[in-house]
Amino acid sequence: MKTGLDILRERGFIEQMTHEEEITKLFEEGKPISFYIGFDATADSLTAGHFLAIMGMAHLQRAGHRPIALVGGGTTKVGDPSGRTDMRKMLTDEQIAHNADIFKQQLSKFLDFSDGKALMVNNDDWLSTLNYVDLLREVGSCFSVNRMLSAECYKSRMEVGLTFLEFNYMIMQSYDFLELNRKYGCMMQMGGNDQWSNILGGVELIRRLENKPAFGLTFKLLTTSEGIKMGKTAKGALWLDPNKTSPYEFFQYWRNIEDVKVEECLALLTFLPMEEVRRLGALEGAEINQAKEILAYEVTKIVHGEEEAQKAKEAARSLFGGAADSANIPTLEKSRNELESGIELLQILVETGLAPTKTEARRNVEQGGVKINDEKVDDVKLILTEKHFTDGKLLIQKGKKKFHQIVLIG
Repeated sequence: MKTGLDILRERGFIEQMTHEEEITKLFEEGKPISFYIGFDATADSLTAGHFLAIMGMAHLQRAGHRPIALVGGGTTKVGDPSGRTDMRKMLTDEQIAHNADIFKQQLSKFLDFSDGKALMVNNDDWLSTLNYVDLLREVGSCFSVNRMLSAECYKSRMEVGLTFLEFNYMIMQSYDFLELNRKYGCMMQMGGNDQWSNILGGVELIRRLENKPAFGLTFKLLTTSEGIKMGKTAKGALWLDPNKTSPYEFFQYWRNIEDVKVEECLALLTFLPMEEVRRLGALEGAEINQAKEILAYEVTKIVHGEEEAQKAKEAARSLFGGAADSANIPTLEKSRNELESGIELLQILVETGLAPTKTEARRNVEQGGVKINDEKVDDVKLILTEKHFTDGKLLIQKGKKKFHQIVLIG
């Protein structure tokens, strides 16, 4: 029988782990393991990047282990320097608390928190009440400044400047692991591979202070074939909140990924059996589009529910089939008053998120990549007026697969 670790390995989650032999034996024993992943409350929604980690937690919970979802209400006040070229924006306590509440609601959709099967905690509960001198005496002596500065999360910031505030982040995250180990018997911290240095700090702290086994494991980061992080759109991040990224846009993102990433995403972001994942990943030519549609449907179903996934699939099919009046297409409303003096096409492309800037919108038009109501547009100075609308609607298409409709109101 496969262990939880075998499942993570087979599906391609694991990038690095500490004490590999010990971790393998621990999972082979078959006893429930408590592990945690932290989510700093830096925004008012989780993203596609978080979703990969959540799927890892869900697979392990299904294998009988106990996830601890740590909402970083305390660590958000400091800001993780990992992968950053500058200091994170400082949020107010009220903003952080608001974001943390949203994270709790979203995480509850993916993990079963009933009867202690999973736990959700907020590190603000203990970090904000710590006595600084006591922390220095208990924990500070366990960290070498020289070694900390050699960690990638700090080393990459030394030339542009690393604040003392951020320098404390590794110690705070390590203390989280120690606290969860003492309170809940948590033996393992997991996270994205960019968290490796921070995770090592917690593992070593527990082993040194508590003289107990503790382990770390990192997941691969979801990237394009060029090594760029996936989950970015013209509007910014790919959010799990349907009000920030509509189910249709979410579906379309996965429907449009590179062919070479289909099998990887099916393995990491769905619950489909690996036999089916491999079959779909092996499809070639036009048939790979079938695999992409299944990927988009399965991921959207997990995040937004089966009904929204079905609507998104039908909307996509209706567009590609020429029936462009689906109610599920992303929509921007414009008043008739605004159309009296006309609106620049380039401005509309930016407002709909089909282009991030007017410069990019201009380039798309000049290269013949924009259509209005299925007619190619070549005029970068085009002003849209009510005459461009049919029955109060106008459909804009960028490239082969991105659509947005404008609806007149008033």
